[in-house]
Amino acid sequence: MLSRVAEAIYWSSRYVERAENVARFIDVNMNLLLDSQIEQKSGWESLVMITGDQDLFAERFGRFTPQAVSQFLTFDSEYPSSILASVASARENARTVRDIISREMWQELNEFYLMVVQAARPDVAPENLNDFYGRVKRAGIYFEGVTDATLSRGEAWHFARLGRMLERADKTSRILDVKYFLLLPVGNGIGTTVDQLGWTALLNSASALQMYRQLYHVTSPSNVSQFLLLNQNFPRAISYCVRQAQESLHALMRSPIGTYQCEAERLLGQLRARLDYVTIDDVMAGGLHEYVDELQGALNDIGTAIHQQFFQV
Repeated sequence: MLSRVAEAIYWSSRYVERAENVARFIDVNMNLLLDSQIEQKSGWESLVMITGDQDLFAERFGRFTPQAVSQFLTFDSEYPSSILASVASARENARTVRDIISREMWQELNEFYLMVVQAARPDVAPENLNDFYGRVKRAGIYFEGVTDATLSRGEAWHFARLGRMLERADKTSRILDVKYFLLLPVGNGIGTTVDQLGWTALLNSASALQMYRQLYHVTSPSNVSQFLLLNQNFPRAISYCVRQAQESLHALMRSPIGTYQCEAERLLGQLRARLDYVTIDDVMAGGLHEYVDELQGALNDIGTAIHQQFFQV
């Protein structure tokens, strides 16, 4: 497969996943703020800080108001990771490979794009976008389903899954970071109703609450972190995503399991081994935020290695 085609499919899938997860990201923030006593300004400011794009936000908007943050993350066409910009980029990448992807994929992506464009408007209060964020999340799920149902399990499908799984792992880690910045209780706050509501809201944002409750009867920081970090069966858990990404990368490189032929394979295998053998007690003892921060760095390195291996001309 030509590098241009591979890159377009990889990024189209990744941008759709990014848009869906930004919607989840904002949704968890609103739920946490509604269910807790956190001061509103600090909650929205920390949301931008977690994205790592606070300098760009400050340059464009200045104050961290709910309207400004939601506009920045949702409809700002000049911010590459906003929902609007992500869906537009996904559509443009898919347009260049319309003869490779299925007709149903192209149709679903067009409908997704038109839905976001029609909803875009300035200065809207984030609480008025609840229904929109739900539609974004469903559109991302529909696109993944159509891809899996209509695309042959060849190189195109593996590049699509590779991009989607790496993006999902990164965003699940950032959803966990929302908890760290917003609701990490101190002193008498640990184990209170506010603390429980915060972790429950996180699980809801990852569409994980029902599956979590099939395994755990108690909602605790350790149990939630273990489920979203280390569970190998839940499709939004980081360990699951890394395993799926590794399978697709091995298929693309035609490497036997347990071997590697490129730097991306080596780094991805290394990350999988770390997730397979770490315990949640180790994670919590060293600090959840610190562990997630290191994990995000590893995912960024893998993304860079994939670009160098497949997409550099």
